[in-house]
Amino acid sequence: MDFLHRRPQERDTRTGQECLFCARLDPNFGQRRTIDKLVQHNLDESASAHLTEDGYVKHRMVQISKRLSVKIPQSGAA
Repeated sequence: MDFLHRRPQERDTRTGQECLFCARLDPNFGQRRTIDKLVQHNLDESASAHLTEDGYVKHRMVQISKRLSVKIPQSGAA
């Protein structure tokens, strides 16, 4: 038995919407499993709003790659 994850109950419903942040910035968003694309509808579009751990991790990877792609202005001193 896996003690780190809870078992879904029969009445446990997964309602959500696609994460617009990931849809907009992740070129591989279409290849994700459907459940990994979803965030809880009542939360903002943050990594922690994702319904799955894979969705959370992929959201964070997109955030990191976005930060790395931003050019940092160089100072004029040489």
